[in-house]
Amino acid sequence: MYKELEAALLAQKNPQDAAFLQRFFKTGAGEYGEGDKFLGVRVPNVRAVTKQYYKDLSIKDVAELLKSPWHEVRLSALVAMTLQFPKAELCYKTALYKLYIKNIGIGINNWDLVDISCPHIVGAYVFNTDTAALHALARGGLWQKRVAVISTFYFLRKGIVEESLYICELLVDEKHDLLQKAVGWCLREIGKIDEPVLLTFLEQHAATMPRTMLRYSLEKLPQVRRLYYMSLKK
Repeated sequence: MYKELEAALLAQKNPQDAAFLQRFFKTGAGEYGEGDKFLGVRVPNVRAVTKQYYKDLSIKDVAELLKSPWHEVRLSALVAMTLQFPKAELCYKTALYKLYIKNIGIGINNWDLVDISCPHIVGAYVFNTDTAALHALARGGLWQKRVAVISTFYFLRKGIVEESLYICELLVDEKHDLLQKAVGWCLREIGKIDEPVLLTFLEQHAATMPRTMLRYSLEKLPQVRRLYYMSLKK
């Protein structure tokens, strides 16, 4: 079945959009998406195609899609996983989760692939099992760390801030722009749920945390507070 899905995406190939997407997702030499290939199929179209096929995909089909050199085909695999996961039996959820973890940094190797999927698979799975897996990811490479942060949005959507706060503490000194933004975004969401928790974190870290991270974390605070915390930055 995966071949039919792949063929449906290939049929929508758009070289002009592909060229734009390869620049946007930093696929040049030395960039974080180095060597990735794009068909030029936009996300709404990827979703629409995937919805036609996902119910008939096996775990082996999904695994094959994640091996594709085409970014949009791997994106389709992840969309399929998010659609399958909520109604799946525990054994199949576990298989999806393990397949996901195995592919971080391989088939799952750009921020859009991470962000569109990990809260619904990794976050949802560890919420009911063991969050220590997130802590291990937070000590891994770039994409493992991004997965760790963004997966905690599953907790935040339930009003739970502790897990997100712990991961942000682990990654508060990160140098990579993609991680600074992710942590800042997470802190911003923590503040929307429990502002005093965010303010306590900022009192401890605002002076030393990366400027990009700090700026993102302050976005929903009143201007007076934003100016105060930015003034603490060394």
